[in-house]
Amino acid sequence: MRTRLTLAAGLVACALAAGAPALAGDPSHPSGGAGRTPDVPRALHPRTSSGDEPGTVAAPRTSAHPRTTTEHRVSWRVAPGVRYTRWTQTDARGPIVAHLLTVDPSTPGLRIDYASIGAVRRVAPVRDILARDHAVAGVNGDFYDIGHTGAPLGLGKDRQRGLLHAREDGWNNAFFIDRRGHADIGDLPMTATVLHHPRLAVTNLNSPFVTPGGIGIYTPRWGRTAGYGVTQGQHERVREVTVEGGRVVSNRPRLSSDRAIDGFLLIGRGDSADLLRQQLPTGTRVRAQWSLADHPQMAISGNHFLVHDGVIRAVDDTILAPRTAVGVDADTGEVLLLVVDGRTERSRGYTMVELADLMVDLGADEAVNLDGGGSSTMVGRNRRGATAVLNTPSDGFERWVANAVSITYHRPRG
Repeated sequence: MRTRLTLAAGLVACALAAGAPALAGDPSHPSGGAGRTPDVPRALHPRTSSGDEPGTVAAPRTSAHPRTTTEHRVSWRVAPGVRYTRWTQTDARGPIVAHLLTVDPSTPGLRIDYASIGAVRRVAPVRDILARDHAVAGVNGDFYDIGHTGAPLGLGKDRQRGLLHAREDGWNNAFFIDRRGHADIGDLPMTATVLHHPRLAVTNLNSPFVTPGGIGIYTPRWGRTAGYGVTQGQHERVREVTVEGGRVVSNRPRLSSDRAIDGFLLIGRGDSADLLRQQLPTGTRVRAQWSLADHPQMAISGNHFLVHDGVIRAVDDTILAPRTAVGVDADTGEVLLLVVDGRTERSRGYTMVELADLMVDLGADEAVNLDGGGSSTMVGRNRRGATAVLNTPSDGFERWVANAVSITYHRPRG
């Protein structure tokens, strides 16, 4: 039996890069044409994300387990091993509309993967991101540096493209498929090194900002350089080392902006900038490597554990918002992708505690919170077999986001 306990834990603040260049005019981001949003600037620069939206304050609960009613339940098979279910649930706080994808990863021909539109910094509607993977269904993914670099705040590993972005520590609560093909949720720290230079402490890979005092690696998969956005506006004691063909070709105290990356960059802050200046003069041979703990096949991070080891970890029961979550049922191995609509009369949204409660009720022993607010989007095949947005995004249209959890299906041969 699952333990329904709530642990008091501090919430991790969402650290957004300050002073970074806006997305408009950044060639690594879409500028219209193929996008479906009626107002591209508004889509790229939404007023708020779920990370900093003040939100609606929920009415106090009248009891620990308020009476609820469930109605208007509909369900259909999206693909072999994938089922979509929608229902309305009402309690003393008001109604919500929930959307659930139940996925059996053991289904032959079925895969769960990380998905993005291309460069780490590039944003797009969830439907376009999933179309790139020829996905049958999926949901939006990680929180991202909204209005600045556009890059995800945490980690992302794609089955085909490998580890695309990550942090040594600080935003590593992730959903992943392990080396044996089993779904799980846990902490996935990154290890990155500059070979033969142990004093160079690499803290970030293609991150929206370099940890103060640390070193970030930026590869061609990042997109075009973002200048002092990746140092949060810091201009003093920063250093950019350009490595091409395995050798340092430049080592300078200024950061480049809007430039394609050939090879990779090392960007240091504070003491690490001084070490880069001292240890990597022009002409030095340099190699770097990076990986995630336990080498999962795919991974994507969220901000907080909702449920961990069967115990509810969420503590906020006051702020209502649209929510997206992913969970794993340890008994069946099923993956649960949940979106709760919000900010409408039909659906008030959920608090974090309510989201965790629902994930437990659905069977999740592990669950992590993904980006919410206007980012919350579920895409899948509808009853007619056409790919469509299945929930009601609170912005009134599909927000442009950094990445997604994708589900693909290819009929096995034979």
